Amino acid sequence: MESDAKEIGYDLVMALLSSSVIILGILLAISCKKKPVESEDAVPVKVCARAYPLTDIDSATDGFNPTRIIGQGRVGTVYAAALAGGELVAVKRIHPGLVLSQAGFGFSSVIKTISLALHPNIVPIIGLSQGPAERIVVTEFVSLGSLEFYLHQNPDGASLLDWNRRVRIAAGAARGLEYLHEGMVPAVVHGCVKASNILIDANFCARVSDYGLAFLAPRERKGLVGFVDEEYWSGRGGSFLACKETDVYGFGVVLLELLSGRRCEEGFLVKWALPLIKDMRFGELLDPRLVIPSDLKPLVRMARVALACVGNSRKSRPSIAQVVVILNNLEMEICS
Repeated sequence: MESDAKEIGYDLVMALLSSSVIILGILLAISCKKKPVESEDAVPVKVCARAYPLTDIDSATDGFNPTRIIGQGRVGTVYAAALAGGELVAVKRIHPGLVLSQAGFGFSSVIKTISLALHPNIVPIIGLSQGPAERIVVTEFVSLGSLEFYLHQNPDGASLLDWNRRVRIAAGAARGLEYLHEGMVPAVVHGCVKASNILIDANFCARVSDYGLAFLAPRERKGLVGFVDEEYWSGRGGSFLACKETDVYGFGVVLLELLSGRRCEEGFLVKWALPLIKDMRFGELLDPRLVIPSDLKPLVRMARVALACVGNSRKSRPSIAQVVVILNNLEMEICS
């Protein structure tokens, strides 16, 4: 009898312990579900593009007033606009002909997907609007204009863009492209990397714009010749599709423009610059508007990166991630 009592007592104790463990587990699960742990270093989450009524966009641009135009490109015309709340934005109005040719394409879905991009070196997409024969992309307004403007149009551009700033701009733009290629899921291919699509903010930081819009004008040669590789134009069945390697080529052209101060000129810049880099004739290559620095090593390395981007086939071309590693090191060296 005494042994039976001991066994019964033992069983009761074990049952109580088991029940306590189960109840404790349930309470912990409920507690975790109700109050998730928040990290102090939580990464901000980008909200996808807001859909604006066309009437709001019309009001923000004063009826697409020509005096508000701040840029024109192969895909659309850009207006400086003020939203109802006073926020200054850039409004890209897609060319009507492209809207009609892409009538059945999911414009809204594409823009909402790429608008999730959030990085210091890209221009955020904050909204879109559409209607009959109208497609609109709304982005953050970047104050100082494009790299093309400073390199090729502003009389004081050369003095404002000294060698240190040019290296910083190159590294920043590369980081922006790397984020689009490697940080976005699915990856975002820019499709038309060139100086006019790299904006400069008040801190002279590079901001990549117009990314992911190549689908609107895949066959339009104007504004694209010279900024994409020859493989782009040999697409099978007339299908011209941009890829990461295309973006790397375009970025190499941008590096050549930063180094030389010359325009792309539909590919002539590449043909002119490559022999100079290969023969180490940097006195002829570098922008004559700037004094050649005493230490040429950083610019020589930057030129070799440009050579690798535009002088190789797609298979042998470096990835933008590999380019970023080199340019980040150059930025730290030259700006320290």
